[in-house]
Amino acid sequence: MGYAGELHPQVCRALEVPERTCAMELSLDAIPLPGTRMAVPLSNYPVALIERSARRGRGHAGPGAVGDALAEGAGPLLESVSLFDVYTGGQVGDGRKSLAYKLTFRAADRTLTGEETIAARDAAVAVAAERHGATLRS
Repeated sequence: MGYAGELHPQVCRALEVPERTCAMELSLDAIPLPGTRMAVPLSNYPVALIERSARRGRGHAGPGAVGDALAEGAGPLLESVSLFDVYTGGQVGDGRKSLAYKLTFRAADRTLTGEETIAARDAAVAVAAERHGATLRS
């Protein structure tokens, strides 16, 4: 794919570059390119954000698995889901964790209604509850 190394001291002097200068030659054509991916269309419509906290026992699946369940249950209106807080303490009960997620919903062709967003959120929570015993915190 290429070569790299330190230049000879005489070459450094001739080129008036500092001693011990390194140079490299790289053939970009020799680097395999990844497959072509289609760009995700951008929506001009606003997002609907919902932040939810769920409680679960410490022995249950990790935050990533709960986030995956939320994403699967939320359906096609979900743009992203991200964990932003993990809390363990007396308020959530002994042996339990509170996981707080931000769910971002958006439609490509319209502004979502509150009812659509809440229905998608409820579907997401239902899958997380079914798979991991997560319960909503108020």
